[in-house]
Amino acid sequence: MSFLESKGSFFQKTGYMTLMKTADFDFHLPEELIAQHPADQRDGSRMLVLNRSTGSIRHEGITSILQHLAAGDALVVNNTRVIPARTEGTKETGGRVECLFVEPESDKEWWVMMKSSHRPKPGARIELNGGLELEVLENRLDGLNRVKVEGPNDVLTYLDAHGEPPLPPYIKREHLCEDDPERYQTVYAKHAGAVAAPTAGLHFTPALLERIRDAGVHVVELTLHVGPGTFRPVKCEEVEEHTMDEERYDVTEDAADILNQVRSQGGRIVAVGSTSVRTLETVVDEKRRIHAGQGRSGLFIHPPFTFRAVDAILTNFHLPKSTLLMMMSAFVERETLLAAYRDAVTERYRFFSYGDCMLMM
Repeated sequence: MSFLESKGSFFQKTGYMTLMKTADFDFHLPEELIAQHPADQRDGSRMLVLNRSTGSIRHEGITSILQHLAAGDALVVNNTRVIPARTEGTKETGGRVECLFVEPESDKEWWVMMKSSHRPKPGARIELNGGLELEVLENRLDGLNRVKVEGPNDVLTYLDAHGEPPLPPYIKREHLCEDDPERYQTVYAKHAGAVAAPTAGLHFTPALLERIRDAGVHVVELTLHVGPGTFRPVKCEEVEEHTMDEERYDVTEDAADILNQVRSQGGRIVAVGSTSVRTLETVVDEKRRIHAGQGRSGLFIHPPFTFRAVDAILTNFHLPKSTLLMMMSAFVERETLLAAYRDAVTERYRFFSYGDCMLMM
């Protein structure tokens, strides 16, 4: 039976088209399985291996990924660097405001999310701990605020000194741990700009990556600066009504050349994380050729979707009814994927950013 012939509430027939329900991507997740801390060792994470054709499952560890890669394959990773984007300040009224710096608009203007008793309006001024001052210029409906930045240092320099890692909202701790700044960052992070980690890459150590390269596998880097939209819930009843936030990407000529060579020689492209998937599927054409370039991607991948760039995915376990789970349900038939998630719950896998991972091939 083909994907489009599957029965049940997954599709609501509407003339020539079918609309997917957000509720069809729900599953039961015990709260205690949401990882609050990283594994003791980066490469100590468990890995569920799912054969997307047969639905068969194997329970392994991340270090066994070498058994599933072959010489000539490409492992594609996102080398964005998480900025310590969260800081606090004081409004002119004396009220406290928490700021999350999302991305620059120009040298002296940034888009910032703010959390306070009342949203600062255009014209309001905020003094941040450490001496930086913000003037609110614009409020956007999606919660972002454009601000003018005033102070002796640029924003990234300021945040390096005074900011904190923007851990996701489902990590419910009163305080950061000493190792959060290092563990909520991949070992290959280079280009500052993300407000959330590409978490499927957190499992790799320099030694494991070296073993992968020694096996003849190309480790190819691209950049997608992960934005707060990765945590934005899908509030629409029908999946297609949801709009993805755009995120900045950069695929170099060297990266595109290697990936096209891998494909021409029969190798597979294995994407590490949803951010690598989204970037690759944004820059690939109908003939499956990958193009270099910089831009913004608002690509929303959900069933049905034709993957042109990606042959396998390494990913963490995602939130119920999230866009990330919908993406993976486009790569693996929904019922097969949800069956694997139920198995992961039974086997007590650790979920979300600091959790374990799944290899889908």
